[in-house]
Amino acid sequence: MKILKFGGTSVGSIEALKALVSIVKKDVAKQQQVVLVVSAMGGLTNQLITMAEGAVTGIDYADELAQIEKRHFTVVKELVPLQQQNQVLTTLKLYFQALEDLMQGITALQELSPKTRDAVLSYGEKCSAFMISRILRADFEAVEFLNTCDIIKTDSTFGNAKVDFEQSNFLIKNYFEHHKHAIVVATGFIASDNQNRITTLGRGGSDYTSAILGAALNCESIEIWTDVDGMMTADPRRVQKAFSMDELSYTEAMELSFFGAKVIYPPTMTPAFLKKIPIVIKNTFNTGFEGTVIRHNIKPSNQTIRGISSVDDISIINIQGSGMVGKAGFSGRLFSLLSREQVNVILITQSSSEHSITFAVNPQHAQKAKALIEQEFELELEAAKLNPVIIENNLAVLAIVGENMKKTTGIAAKLFNALGRNGVNVVAIAQGSSEYNISVIINNADLSKALNTVHDAFFDTLQKTLHVFVVGVGNIGKELLSQINAHHTYLQKHNLINIKVVGLSNTKKMIFDADGLDLNTWQNNLALSEDAHLPDFVQQMKALNLPNCVFIDNTASVSPSKYYVEIFKANISVVTCNKIANSADYKQFAELRDTAQKHGVDFFYETNVGAGLPIIKTLNDLIISGDDVVKIEAILSGTISFIFNNFKGDVSFHDIVKQAQEKGYTEPDPRDDLGGVDFMRKMLILARNTGLPVEAADVDLGAILPESCLTAPTVEAFYEELKKAESFFAKIKNDAESKNEVLRYIGKLEGGKISISLQSVGANHPFYALSGSDNIIAFTTERYNETQMVVKGPGAGAAVTAAGVFADLVKVGASR
Repeated sequence: MKILKFGGTSVGSIEALKALVSIVKKDVAKQQQVVLVVSAMGGLTNQLITMAEGAVTGIDYADELAQIEKRHFTVVKELVPLQQQNQVLTTLKLYFQALEDLMQGITALQELSPKTRDAVLSYGEKCSAFMISRILRADFEAVEFLNTCDIIKTDSTFGNAKVDFEQSNFLIKNYFEHHKHAIVVATGFIASDNQNRITTLGRGGSDYTSAILGAALNCESIEIWTDVDGMMTADPRRVQKAFSMDELSYTEAMELSFFGAKVIYPPTMTPAFLKKIPIVIKNTFNTGFEGTVIRHNIKPSNQTIRGISSVDDISIINIQGSGMVGKAGFSGRLFSLLSREQVNVILITQSSSEHSITFAVNPQHAQKAKALIEQEFELELEAAKLNPVIIENNLAVLAIVGENMKKTTGIAAKLFNALGRNGVNVVAIAQGSSEYNISVIINNADLSKALNTVHDAFFDTLQKTLHVFVVGVGNIGKELLSQINAHHTYLQKHNLINIKVVGLSNTKKMIFDADGLDLNTWQNNLALSEDAHLPDFVQQMKALNLPNCVFIDNTASVSPSKYYVEIFKANISVVTCNKIANSADYKQFAELRDTAQKHGVDFFYETNVGAGLPIIKTLNDLIISGDDVVKIEAILSGTISFIFNNFKGDVSFHDIVKQAQEKGYTEPDPRDDLGGVDFMRKMLILARNTGLPVEAADVDLGAILPESCLTAPTVEAFYEELKKAESFFAKIKNDAESKNEVLRYIGKLEGGKISISLQSVGANHPFYALSGSDNIIAFTTERYNETQMVVKGPGAGAAVTAAGVFADLVKVGASR
C-alpha cells in the first residue's frame, strides 16, 4: 500500500488535477493499492478563514461563497463525465448550503468559536476529496470517498487537536479491511472528537493525516505531492542556487522543517518516523523528478551539511540579572509559564554564567510573553534581581543542519567567517549537544544575504557568486567588462566563480540589476538609464545588501576614493586601478587598509603600480615569506620608458616626445608624464607596502625637464622650449653613449628613502636592455642578493590594466 498526499496547489487547478489522475494511473498500473489524502483547493482554507472572521463583523460573504462554489463546479464540468455530473454537483451544493448555514449562524451570533472555525474549515477538505473521488471514477471502477472524521479520533482541542491513536488505529484498520481493493480518497486535516464534533489537526494537518494512515496500515511509503522538486538545500525564493536533496534522515528533515522548510511540518513525520516508513517529497508538476526521500538509513554523504533553513520575522526576549545565577528552577518556572499560556518558543540560548536567558518567539506573542514574565517575576523585578525585560524585533533565525556536522571540526568557524565577511551581525547563537544544528539569530534585513553567503560557503562544489559594481566605463572599464563577458563561462567551469555585474556608472548615467546586467548590451542600456550621482550609486549598492559584493573603481578621479571607507564599513570589497587614494597622505592609506582588515573585506590595487604586472603581489609575497627587502629599483612609467628607450642616435628629444604623444603614450600635456609625479605616486605606494609611513614630500623627485620647459604657458610653447633645450638633452645623451650606457629614469627605494632620477646605466644593469614602453622592477632582498628578482612587461594600456583589475576581482572570489 502507498499513501499519496496532495497539497492545495496539487489539487488547485484543472491542470493539477489532470496530473493527479496521471500519477494515480501509474501507481495502479504497478498493482499497488493507493490511498489519496487531499487538501482543500489551493488558497481555499485562507479564504474560508477570511470569510468566517468577516462574518463576525457583518461583512457579506455571499460573493466569496459563490466564487468558491463556481470554482468547484467548473472543475466538475471539465473533468467529470457528463452523465455523472448532476449527482456530483448536487452533493457539492449540499455542502455549500451547509457552509452557508454556518456562516449565517456566525453572523447572527457575532462570534467565531474554535469549534465553529473547525467546522467551517472542514468543508474545504470535504468538497475537495469528494470531487476528486468522483473525477477518478471516470477511470477506475472502485473509488471511495472517505471523510476522516469517521476514522481519526481526537480530543476536543479545536484548532490543534491531539490524536487518540489507539481508537483511531482500530477504526482505520477496520475501514481499510472492508475496502481492500478500492482507491480511497480521504480528507486531510480534519478529524472528530468522541462526541463526533469536527476537529482539525493544526498546521501541516494533511501531512499528519497521511502519516497517521500510513503508520496504522504499515504502508510501503508516504508520498507528499507538492509544487517543488523535493526538499531544497535552502529556500529557492531567496537562494537561486538552492538544489534538491536526494535523501534526508528523519532527524535532518525534522530540524530543517522546524526552522522554516515549509514542504513538510515536523510533527507530521512522527508516526512515520516511529514505524520507519519512508516519506517521499515529489512535484506534481514535474513527475519525472525523483524528489527527496526521508528515511531511516541514508547513504553516506561527503557534504558537511544537508541544508540551510530559516525563519524570518521573529522577536527575541532577553532576561538577565543577578537573581538568575545559581537559582534552581528558574528556567523551569519561566518556560512552564510560557508553555501553559500557549506561547511557542522557537529557540533558547543561555549564557554559561546563568546571568541571562534569550529566547525567540513569534512577534505576535512577544508582548504577551513580556507581560506574563513581568507578572510572574514581579518581586524579582521590583528587587532589581532581574533587569527590565527587553524585546528585540525584526530578527530572523538561520540554521545549518546535517548529521555529518557531528564531530566535524571547523563548521562553526566556516559559518561565522562567511557571515562576518559579509557584515551579517549575529545577535544570538544556539547549538544542541547532538551537533546536528547550529542556529543563529540575525537581523531580518540580512536574511537573504546571509542565506546566499552561507550556501556558497558550505556547498563548495557550487560557484561562488560575486556581485560587482563598476564605476568608470571608459577605456579600462569597457575593456574590463569585455574580458568578464568573454571569460564568464571559463571562470564558472574552472574556478567555480560566477561574476554578476550588478551596477554600472559613468559620469552621466548609472544602472542597476540585482540579477546581473547583460554585458552584451550594457552600453545601450546604460545610455537609457537614470542620471548618475555617485553618492546615490553607493547608497543603492549598500541598499541591495547582496552577498560577496565588490566595488571596482576604474576612474582617475578623487571622488570615488572618498567613499572607500564607507564601502568597507558596509562589508564590500574594493578593487581599484585608481592610485589617488593610496598615494594621498599616509594617514588615509593606513585608514583604508585598517578598515578593510577590520571588516574582513579585500582591498586590491595591483594595477596602481604596474598595470597588469604582478608587482605588489610579488612584493607582498616576499614580505609574507619573511624575506627582507633591501632595495627596490624600478621604471614605472611607460611614457618615460618609451622616450628614453628611443632617445638614441641622431633623434632629437623634441621629436621623440612628439612621437610618444602621437602614439597616445602621453597625456595631452606631456609634462604631466615627464614631471614624474605619476611615477612618484607609484613609488610611494610601493614604499608604503613595505611598511614605510612615507609622504609625497619625502620623495626626492629628480627633474627631467629644464625649468623653462616646465613653466611654458601652453603645450605649443612647451615644444618650442624643448627645441631650444636640445643641446641640454644632447649632452646628457652623448655623455651616456660615450660610456656605452643608456639613459633611464629610475626610481629607487633603499634605506627607507625614495629617490627618482635620470641615470645612465651600463650593460650589467638589468634595465639596460629595456625596450618599447615596458616597465621593469628589480627587487634586491636578503634571499635575492647576488641576482635580483626582476619583473618586466607592459606597464600601461587599457587591455593589460583591465586584465590586472580582472585578476584582482577573481582573487576576491578565491578568497571568499
